[in-house]
Amino acid sequence: MLFWILVAVLTAALAVILLYPLLRGAKAADNIRAGEAAVYRDQLRELDRDLNGGLITPEEADYARAEIGRRLIAVSADEPAETPKPARHHHFTEAFVLLVLPVLGLCLYLTTGRPDLPSQPLEARLENPGNDVAVLITKAERHLAEKPDDGKGWDVLAPIYFRTMRVNDAQVAYRNAIRLLGPSPVRLDGLAETLMAVSDGVVTEEARQVLEQSLTLEPDNPRARFYIALSMEQAGRLDEARQAFEALAKQSPADAPWLPLVNEHIAMNGGAKSGADPAAPGADPAAPGADPAAPGNPTQQDVAAAETMSAGDRQQMIRGMVDSLDAKLSEDPNNFEGWVRLVRSYAVLNDKDRAAGALKRGLAAFPPPGEQGRQLLALARELGIATEGATQ
Repeated sequence: MLFWILVAVLTAALAVILLYPLLRGAKAADNIRAGEAAVYRDQLRELDRDLNGGLITPEEADYARAEIGRRLIAVSADEPAETPKPARHHHFTEAFVLLVLPVLGLCLYLTTGRPDLPSQPLEARLENPGNDVAVLITKAERHLAEKPDDGKGWDVLAPIYFRTMRVNDAQVAYRNAIRLLGPSPVRLDGLAETLMAVSDGVVTEEARQVLEQSLTLEPDNPRARFYIALSMEQAGRLDEARQAFEALAKQSPADAPWLPLVNEHIAMNGGAKSGADPAAPGADPAAPGADPAAPGNPTQQDVAAAETMSAGDRQQMIRGMVDSLDAKLSEDPNNFEGWVRLVRSYAVLNDKDRAAGALKRGLAAFPPPGEQGRQLLALARELGIATEGATQ
């Protein structure tokens, strides 16, 4: 019953707000005319005071009085001739506001709403949250507010925070779980991923230390090994990154779900994909049977020369190869592996603007509705490249 009373009060308040401008329209016009006449009369009295005070000459006073009198007559000339008219009412509009709008709202609610559903306060929803994630989180937060030393509660809540993109809360929850329950590979990996999410996908020094602690507990932890290799790649230590990715690929089962991603990083850093056909797209371009003319693939001479270069010269060579790959893809955009390498190359070189541009051009050749387009978008999200506007 209280619900319907509130609905009636809100409907009446809304009707008053909508009708008020219609009811005061004519009255406002009359008030404007009366106000203008009062202003002109005040000007006449002020003119007499100026004349008595010697501020103006009689000739100036006569001229000004004639002008003010003319304006006063123009404002009030029609008033005696007009008979008072009743205020104009917009009957149709008023009826629409008072009757039709409430009826339409009621019909809409009865059609789409649930008037038969009993009210359920927050306490009742917390008792029986069902599949409502928000209510589940609220229930867990209340519990932890009362018992902040419940490590299992923090352990359960941390990954939920992370999945709902509440990364700062997830970081606090993971730290509390580690403090109360002790470190474990799952908790440490979760904390590292949270730290990377806060830094837009960059493996920070703190995240790397957490991952190394995870490896001391589980040396064969593939998630920690992957992210440590990724930190080397992001730091420009491409040889070390390639070796770390290759070691992870050798350790991984042939059907490991992360192996395709590891192979992409191996290829990106100049190595051969684990178990790949040397002549297949994306294989080591220096391997026998590779096509040296494939867009972006270095020749055997390039690989040999890179091994004897300093870090600065090698970086300059890599930049030149990336620019060459960009130019070749502009001429022949139908090379999916090439776009993957180009986007990843610009990301490794920390050139996010060019990476976003390459992503947009790649999606133009391989639209998102297709499998290859979706892979490009997934790669962009992994590398922390903005995808807004890339699909337009």
